[in-house]
Amino acid sequence: MTDSSHDNVPSRNRRRFTGISSRAYEHPADRSALVALRRLTGFDTVFKTLSGLLPERSLRLLFLSDSVRVSDAQFAHLNTMLQDACYILDLEKVPPMYVTQNPQPNAMCIGLDEPIIVVTTGLVELLDEEEMRAVVGHEVGHALSGHSVYRTILLFLTNLALKVAWIPLGNVAIMAIVTALREWFRKSELSADRAGLLVGQDLQASMRGLMKIAGGNHLHEMNVDAFLAQAEEYEAGGDLRDSVLKILNVLPRTHPFTTVRAAELKKWAESRDYQRIMDGHYPRRDEDPETSVSDSFRQSAAHYADTVRTSKDPLMKLVGDIAGGAGDLGGKLRDRFTAAGRNGSDTADGQGGTGASGAAGATDGDGPGSA
Repeated sequence: MTDSSHDNVPSRNRRRFTGISSRAYEHPADRSALVALRRLTGFDTVFKTLSGLLPERSLRLLFLSDSVRVSDAQFAHLNTMLQDACYILDLEKVPPMYVTQNPQPNAMCIGLDEPIIVVTTGLVELLDEEEMRAVVGHEVGHALSGHSVYRTILLFLTNLALKVAWIPLGNVAIMAIVTALREWFRKSELSADRAGLLVGQDLQASMRGLMKIAGGNHLHEMNVDAFLAQAEEYEAGGDLRDSVLKILNVLPRTHPFTTVRAAELKKWAESRDYQRIMDGHYPRRDEDPETSVSDSFRQSAAHYADTVRTSKDPLMKLVGDIAGGAGDLGGKLRDRFTAAGRNGSDTADGQGGTGASGAAGATDGDGPGSA
């Protein structure tokens, strides 16, 4: 499985991106964080030292002993997809892949020294070939970006936080790091979705896969356009109270909400950046050492400024208005919340419980949709 040769080629004609850098598809916030980390002197040494403290060996032995390793002899169709994905993204060393028994659709790429990919039986049974190809490309994108290192750190710290929860203030410090890592990881998922599209080169298959992860194997009952309309309604709907609830709902999650991922991927697929990659114009891996950290941060800042400017979310629109000099923050917040309170009082009877339970129910960061 770790043979660097690519005996299998894509089953249909797909573009190959020779020497492509992960910077080509990384989300601006994800990319700026990674570039900065990679340029820190001694960063690699520190993380390799940490590997002795992390349960990487245990994880490898666990999957080797209690899961099925993908190969020409086992899950051969997944092995072909894995070889294809590595061929298209020009990843020389093919990561080992395992299928583990779990009805929850999920996939992950973990490991410090050498990444491994794990997919659940629930995901394999849910998706068709092209949808699964996008997921495998998603995980190979994680491997190419080096995300597996931080994912492993996040898993370790999350487990550690549970063990030290009884220590006064001990859990607070760890959870602060975990929260920051989760915010970065949510952005890295958007990057990996783009890698999955570059591998599958079938936007509709990527959309269908995300839709199935959200709603199950009932494709005949679902519609991609209607699914994307949900994302628009989610972003634009409600008032400032809903904006705050959105933030609270997403904080415990390692992945963005599925409709949001679909909308983000469609937007990128229609962008000039994606078309340039498909035309063969993209950053190369051999240029990575010369990458400017300041340029990367400027790109990230420009992205967030554009997000605030174009967002339909009430809170983001308010931030944009204030940044544009349209008024003072305190006055606008007071006016917006006062108006929301008056409107909400008319319909509050019998409706408050639904919002509360919805927020509570959305705190599972590793539920369906983690692929």
